[in-house]
This record gives sequence, structure tokens and C-alpha cells, in this order.
Amino acid sequence: MTGGPTGPEDLLRRLAPQVLGAVVRRFGHFDHAEDATQEALLAAATRWPVDGVPDDPKAWLITVAARRLTDLLRSEQARRRREDAVAAWTPPQRRVVPGADQPDRVERTDDTLVLLFLCCHPALSPASQIALTLRAVGGLGTAEIARAFLVPEATMTRRITRAKRGIKASGIPFGLPPAEERAQRLDAVLHVLYLVFTEGYAATAGPNLQRGELTAEAIRLARLVHRLLPADPEVTGLLALMLLTDARRAARTAPDGALVPMAEQDRSLWDAEEIAEGVALLTGCLGRGETGTYQLQAAIAALHDEAPTAEETDWPQIVALYELLLRISDNPVVALNHAVAVAMVRGPRAGLDLVDGLATDSRLADDHRPLSVRAHLLERAGDAEAARAAYLAAAARATSLPVQRHLHARAAALPAPDGGAIPDG
Repeated sequence: MTGGPTGPEDLLRRLAPQVLGAVVRRFGHFDHAEDATQEALLAAATRWPVDGVPDDPKAWLITVAARRLTDLLRSEQARRRREDAVAAWTPPQRRVVPGADQPDRVERTDDTLVLLFLCCHPALSPASQIALTLRAVGGLGTAEIARAFLVPEATMTRRITRAKRGIKASGIPFGLPPAEERAQRLDAVLHVLYLVFTEGYAATAGPNLQRGELTAEAIRLARLVHRLLPADPEVTGLLALMLLTDARRAARTAPDGALVPMAEQDRSLWDAEEIAEGVALLTGCLGRGETGTYQLQAAIAALHDEAPTAEETDWPQIVALYELLLRISDNPVVALNHAVAVAMVRGPRAGLDLVDGLATDSRLADDHRPLSVRAHLLERAGDAEAARAAYLAAAARATSLPVQRHLHARAAALPAPDGGAIPDG
């Protein structure tokens, strides 16, 4: 199972969306509430190492954020206008008098799930829903979100700004939407959680291969949604997918932080409890209504997890599942994974033909993964020179340092034309 926070930084990351949700619920002003929450987090990062973590850190953060929000409003407009605005923003039954925000008055509920559905309100475009939720709930930076969407950072900055303005202009009440609206927002909610988990499991940039705090938060939120909608097969499928994938986390990195490919992982390090829970969830939801993308991906993950060795993986079944996925999902990464699976069944040249077919897909134009897959398949096909060039080209595109090192190491390990090996510079 996923572990809890290991220090103040992890605690702050976990509490950030809960605090933002509480402040938005009480004051209703999303944009200023986010600024106030960020200031409270900065104050905690400065004071807690000196004063110690308070007994109720969430209450402390909400109290400080509420006071910061009051200061922001006072500095922005005259006292009378601010009071009128706060009266309009705050539901009467939940009004809070500025200055009365004492820790013992703070509600103990977790507002993260409500914040999640708020960010996915239909008043926003689907892209804005996902971007805002990744920012407010997932804790991702704008650059990380831009990479997840394969768009420039400036474009994502504008998108998030527009989403915040949309929340403010809509007058959306803070609370779980009624059942009929909940279904409309669910696709965006699930996609957001999937992206947060993916960024945590395979960080797109930075010194570490994985960001455990993001995978833990995505799983936590997926459990909340599953408790809310236990009969929805795609909700269950997504939670199963996360657990079945996260189960391999401990084996993905060597002691020095290097990437370990699945075929070379020590499977005794895989989390048997997570695998068992994921398989049970998947078994319970398959065949219950229309089969969706998360259920199919979970089924693929289960086939990997249940194989005693890499050689015993049921690759023909995985190919069949990817082909089902391709029928319902125009996703170039799915097509790339399908090419790898085909290569395992029909040989590397068959896989290379499929990879070549993705060369014109603009969504992968700056992505290192097509070149990485091509390099791996060329290596399997015995073309060391072309494989080396592809590994180095992939490394040049990769933004994750462990991935870069892995790709350079694979290139260096290939035999040189004279039969030796290229020195790893």
C-alpha cells in the first residue's frame, strides 16, 4: 500500500489541496484563496522547521490562509466594498467573520474531493478543467502540466488563468454537485487523476524518476471517488490500474536511482497486497456495463503483474487488449505501447513498422518515447549502429535526468563497429 508523508514537505504537499478547498468553501473566491493558501504554505515552510509542526497542521494552515485572504481583500478594495463582496461570496449559513479563524473553529472535513469536482465544472472547457485541477488539487507546476498536455508553458499559463476567471465569474457554489451533474464531470475528474498518477510514476522532468507524493495523492483521491461512486466500472478500473501499476514502484529504480526496465526488475519487490487489491477490483468491474479505457489498461497491467517472469508474460493477450484500446482511444502513446507488444509477439521488425507509422503524429513531435522504443527495437533486431543513434536522439529529447542517463547507458553498452563497446562519457 502507499505510504504516508515522511516529512514537513510531504505533509504540506498533501494538505495543500485540502486547505485550498476549505478556504474556497468558506470564502468562495477561488483566485484569491489560492494566493492565500500559497502564502500559508510558504509561512509553514519557514516556521515549522524552527517552531515544530503544530498539533493540527491543517487547522494552522487554514487559519493563516484565511487571515492572508482577509489581508488581500483589504488591500485590493475599500472596506465597505470588501465586506459587500465577501457577503456575496460566502453562503450565509457558513459565513466566517475575519479574525475569528481560530484553529478550534476549523472544520475537520476533507474538502479535496469537493475541490476536485469544482475544478471540473462544465462551465469550463475540458482542457481547462484538467489543467486547473492538476494545478489546484494535484499540486503540479505549470511547466509539468504543459508537458503532460504537450503544449508550450505560456499556453498552459493562459489556460489556467482563464479557468480561474471562469470559476470566479460563474458563481459556482462550493459543494459536491447533484448526481445528474456528477456524471457529466466524471470523465474529466478521472482523466485528471490519471495524469497526476502518471506524472508521479514517471516524472517528466527533474532529478528523480518517480514522485511518490503524487502517486500517493492520486490513489487517495481515486479511493475517495470510488467510495462516492462504487458501482461505476471506470472509477473502479482507474483505481485498479493505479494500484497494479504502483505495485511495481519499488523495483523501478536501482539503489543509485537509475531506471530499471520492467523486464529486468526484481519481481519479489513488487507489492503483493496492491496487486491482489487491484486484481480484485478489476475482476469485480469487468463485464459490468461497457468496458472503458481504464479497465482495459488495468487488465494489461494485471497481465504484467501476474506473470512470474518477463518471459512468461502473456504478450498475445496484451496485443489483443491494446487493439481494443485503439478502437476506442485515439492516443499515440497507446499506439506506441501496442507496437512494443506486437514486437514481443511477431518480432522487432513488425514493431518497427508500427513505430514508423507514428512518425508523422504531431502530438509526439518532441516526445522522447518514440525514439526510445525505436532504439530498443533496433537493438533487438541487431542493428547496433542505428540503435545507438536512436538512443542518443531520445536522450536529447528526454527531460528526466534518470531517463537521460538510462538512454545514454544503453547507447554506450552497444557494441562498436569494431566489436568493442563505446566508452560511456
